[in-house]
Amino acid sequence: MFKLPNMSELLYYDLKDAAGVAPGLATQVCRELGRRIVAGHFAEGALIDDENKLCDRFGVSKSVVREAVKLLVGKGLLEVRRGSGTRVRRRASWNLLDDDVLAWHQGIEPRPDFLRQLMDVRQMVEPNAAGWAASSATDVQIDEIRNAQDAMERAVSIQEFVIADALFHRAILRASNNELLTAMEGVIFSALLSSIKITNDDPRDNRERSLPLHREILEAIEANDSDKASSAMCKHMADTYERLSNVLPGFRLKEAERG
Repeated sequence: MFKLPNMSELLYYDLKDAAGVAPGLATQVCRELGRRIVAGHFAEGALIDDENKLCDRFGVSKSVVREAVKLLVGKGLLEVRRGSGTRVRRRASWNLLDDDVLAWHQGIEPRPDFLRQLMDVRQMVEPNAAGWAASSATDVQIDEIRNAQDAMERAVSIQEFVIADALFHRAILRASNNELLTAMEGVIFSALLSSIKITNDDPRDNRERSLPLHREILEAIEANDSDKASSAMCKHMADTYERLSNVLPGFRLKEAERG
């Protein structure tokens, strides 16, 4: 009836603190349909299966299917037209920052163009977040960044390293004390997980390159040096772009976009 989500999708939900919440039937159907839409099994502009077929496919009632469709309408993936059925909306209409939509992208082959867009958002957001964190972070918030850095250095598995890396960046966003930036953490999680899938790297292999960059950001925040923190984060983002450009021709950040 329902396929199991892949590990990257589950890890995304874990990072978003969604672990341990058992989804109801409508949410399960919503997620399964959402995965298929994001994967292109239902093309943009195409009609999805009718209500009766969806009930048979998932073994659920019409009320469950209707609630699932309603959820997907709210995320911008579907539109319901009386008399003509339920149709997949153009990708431009999707709520691409929705946590579920970002998670469902983890279940498909990474799209280089979408990863580029995620990285562009990181490039715009994270240097500012680091600078603001350096000027406004509390001692408790700095401890969270420091603990994530320590966890990266101690990590013995890929998953431990990825989680610590994601929590490091999340802690910086939260330490900026800007609610709108904090809401962007899903972009970071999605970009990190997609990057690892594309490069096929064990991030622990990049310790000598990656950890000093993170440590430089942490030390600048600890020193309340906003300019240095922002600059260090820019350096880290540039390094990420470089590693991705090694496997994705044309991915490199253009000089005009740097600033």
